[in-house]
Amino acid sequence: MATTVTAPRGMRDHLPADKARREHVLGVIRGVYARHGFDEIETPVLEDAARLHSGLGGDNEKLAFAVMKRGLGVDDLHRAEAPLELADLGLRFDLTVPLARFYASHRAELPTVFRAVQIAPVWRAERPQKGRYRQFVQCDIDILGEPGQLAEIELIRATTAALDALGIAGTSIRINDRRILLALLASWGIAEQTAADRALITVDKLDKIGPDGVAKELGETLEIDGAGLADTIRALESADWDSVRGAAWLDAEAFADLERLRAALPGVDLRFDPTLVRGMGYYTGTIFEVAHPDFGYSLGGGGRYDGMIGRFLGQDVPAVGFSLGFERLVDLVTLPDADADDAVVLVYDKDIDPVRLAALKTEALGSHHRVRLEKRTKNMKNLLAGLVEQGFGSFATVDSDTTSLDGVVFRPLA
Repeated sequence: MATTVTAPRGMRDHLPADKARREHVLGVIRGVYARHGFDEIETPVLEDAARLHSGLGGDNEKLAFAVMKRGLGVDDLHRAEAPLELADLGLRFDLTVPLARFYASHRAELPTVFRAVQIAPVWRAERPQKGRYRQFVQCDIDILGEPGQLAEIELIRATTAALDALGIAGTSIRINDRRILLALLASWGIAEQTAADRALITVDKLDKIGPDGVAKELGETLEIDGAGLADTIRALESADWDSVRGAAWLDAEAFADLERLRAALPGVDLRFDPTLVRGMGYYTGTIFEVAHPDFGYSLGGGGRYDGMIGRFLGQDVPAVGFSLGFERLVDLVTLPDADADDAVVLVYDKDIDPVRLAALKTEALGSHHRVRLEKRTKNMKNLLAGLVEQGFGSFATVDSDTTSLDGVVFRPLA
């Protein structure tokens, strides 16, 4: 049977041009976050299976890749009542759970208010489709230890600055608060916590199944009267700051907090959306997403999760984070024009001494930022055309008689 040579389903190889684009985007994001005072950390790709399945990750826990224990035998397989009994580790499905564990482990070594950057791959056993992968990069910034709105303000400012630096214009920030969502559900007769959690999962499907689908599912799963609920949800979809102010169901304190946040962010298009849920079960307060009118998906999101770190530390620590959708951003960014005039190619004959060729390359590196060696081919036209696409500006030919680049003529590739 032939062995497949393609990447695993839902995962990708990246060719040089694609990799260059990704590194450019990462470099811009890292630079902006560093200027805003965030420090980059790194955590292992693996976490304890029990931690990944502790109820903090919402539906993503169901998508976690498990790593089987070493030394398992047939008897172990027979004794196991559930697949997870055979696993002691798992690949991280996001960067927030690892951050909470990291902070609990290193709190004594960190500042009272810690501003963290994590940019790294995560894994989820998704059903692969366009724009959805099983391995993808997340770009997270988090502020731990700051209970006030300063944390949200800093995160939103840094995120919008990163988007601006990438040249992505026209974005807005949809914003809501979990307290407002719970008050809204209570007005629908859904007050018990377990039922509310189930209802939020359904409301989070609004963009996929619409108001009628949400109302129908709520009526079926929670046995509530869904009559008229679709119209209520439809009205909420078009709600804004002014239309909901003073509504009977509104959590007035949470809404006042959001309005103060709005006032503190002049120049940011902050839009109140009472239907915004964010599917992760660990959010406790403010939640937000980056929206763009040209795309039917968010470019990032996050929120406050004050209760998570206490699960590991035994002491509550305020926390809020914002994650950019890196894989989506990469497709929207145009690479800046390379400095082709300072990128050169030495085309060499096959009989040239490799030691001399290496010396010539070193000499070229003394006056150019990028140097490529290419062996002469029969079809030089295709070779040179490909080098132009890779950002090189000029080339020179060298052979066994070339001892120095003095007097060697570099000719334009284009």
